[in-house]
Amino acid sequence: MQRLPSGEVVITPRNFKLLEELEHSEKGLGDMSISYGLVDSSDIFMGEWNGGILGPHGVRTQHDSRFYELRISIPESYPATPPKVRFVSKINMNCVDSSTGEIIYAKVPATKNWNRNMGMEQVLISLRAEMASAENRRTRQPQEGSTF
Repeated sequence: MQRLPSGEVVITPRNFKLLEELEHSEKGLGDMSISYGLVDSSDIFMGEWNGGILGPHGVRTQHDSRFYELRISIPESYPATPPKVRFVSKINMNCVDSSTGEIIYAKVPATKNWNRNMGMEQVLISLRAEMASAENRRTRQPQEGSTF
């Protein structure tokens, strides 16, 4: 969403927003501890994405140097509503459903406070920050390589 000098509000269509995010990711712009890209590059609807988070290091967490794989599904209503995100890699966090790996939207700041100017990058960064939070940094993690 953009506000023009005339005061008009322009709402960016879903596919334009997704193309912008894909370009941002492919060019390696932004936070290098996260990644995201299309599952199938021929998917013209850009509905399914892979994501990755490198666990925070230097803050004494159980996530230090671990790599977590995620699956991101983009609803038709995106960017008005946040993407559906679930961990493929097993992880123990208070904002992740322990049986499915789906994030709990009310417990992740980026999805809890979602607005259409946000994107997948903000969700992944928010999840990475949660890994370093007092509630999650010391939580014992499953064996690396295990999946939901």
